Amino acid sequence: MRKTIWLTGILLLLTALPLPAQIGKIVPIKAGTPEDRAVTEINAATDPAQQLALIDKFAADFGTGDMAIVADDLYVNHYIAAKNFPKAFEYGAKLWALDPDNFANGVNMLRAAAELGDEAKLFDYGDKTGAIVQRFKAQPAPEGTTAQDWAQQKEQALDGIHDNLAWVERTLFLASYNKKDPAARAAALLRFVASFPSSSLAAQAQEIAASSYRQAQQTAKMLDVANKLLEKDPDNRAMLLLLADYYSEKGEQLEKAATSATRVVELTGKAVKPEGMTDEQWSQQIQLEKGLALSALGQVNIQKKDNAKAVENFQAAAPLLKSNPDMYARNQYRLGFALLNLRKTAEGKAVLEEVAATANPYQTLAQQKLKSLASAPGRAPARKP
Repeated sequence: MRKTIWLTGILLLLTALPLPAQIGKIVPIKAGTPEDRAVTEINAATDPAQQLALIDKFAADFGTGDMAIVADDLYVNHYIAAKNFPKAFEYGAKLWALDPDNFANGVNMLRAAAELGDEAKLFDYGDKTGAIVQRFKAQPAPEGTTAQDWAQQKEQALDGIHDNLAWVERTLFLASYNKKDPAARAAALLRFVASFPSSSLAAQAQEIAASSYRQAQQTAKMLDVANKLLEKDPDNRAMLLLLADYYSEKGEQLEKAATSATRVVELTGKAVKPEGMTDEQWSQQIQLEKGLALSALGQVNIQKKDNAKAVENFQAAAPLLKSNPDMYARNQYRLGFALLNLRKTAEGKAVLEEVAATANPYQTLAQQKLKSLASAPGRAPARKP
């Protein structure tokens, strides 16, 4: 099951982003100096050609030492505004060569890659920008600065880049999530997590990656991602449900499947609605999760040949799954088999007829089972779907 994404999307009015706070070298420009006057004139220029000429002059007159950082940054912003992205990337590379930890440059490079629609560059610049943030967080206190003061300074700097960092993370998360190929989607999402492990979207990215690997039938990778996430968060409902659903359907590790499904049922009873979700959306999600967990328990009990208990599970799951027609159809298909195994043929046929009457992934299977029942009424029912 793919987890529902409750994001409002990205505001791609790139020029409306706030200016990034400083992570990287600080290049002071004293007020009233020739450099200050030159930068003021550049920023005031409205004609692109005139502005570029002024930047060229600034670079020629002052572009040595740390002032080269200022010059390259001016070039980057000018070329992004002019939509001359090759030149923006060229000067962005020069800027990073002088100041590898320049977070503002990372934001600018991502802005340019996003506006250009260059996905390869978007992810490459995302890796570099994420590495800048991780290096900054790991930096020890400079000589002469107490650990407490340094922690406060880092917190202030991270607070200053919060909005820009959130934009970077959402941009890369959605670029990963929107990949159509499930294996590529999963790999991109895990790449995002590696670059931004502290992101509020990291857990959700891993959940979707695990589900995407299941969709791609890459079981070993699916289990690896799911189990690693559960090591950090044993009550992650999405991953518990994924394992319960997978193992119950495969008929493997049935105790683990049952334990995971039971835990999901318990957790849905005390889960807290996240911000940004309506009461209706939250109710639907919780009901769906509980319904899928109960259906997984029913499948476990079919595997254990406890068909009476399976019927109870499937019947309890049915009303909770109505919002998802495919999952509801699967549950009813399973219920039909459990009833047939209990020799409740009329009830089993009625349930299978419901599945066979509407378009869903189990329609053909239900029709085939009904046909076999009609042609061989004395035949013993199959034990599991």
